[in-house]
Amino acid sequence: MWTEEKNQLCRDFQFKNFSEAFAFMVRVAFIAEKMDHHPEWSNVYNRVSIRLSTHDAGNVVTEKDRKLAGAIDKLL
Repeated sequence: MWTEEKNQLCRDFQFKNFSEAFAFMVRVAFIAEKMDHHPEWSNVYNRVSIRLSTHDAGNVVTEKDRKLAGAIDKLL
């Protein structure tokens, strides 16, 4: 579930292993590139943390972030 913290939409994901986590990141990357809206994220082994905010709107959560979050959720 996405939460809003410090002007960012945040969510942590856990997968079976590194390969699954990395494959998820690749799928997210293609969506983000199409939307021209790129996440702040990190990966450690089987965990992926994503933070979304719109930089050109002053680093706040906008509809662009909500749409990307929804698209990411559809990958699961």
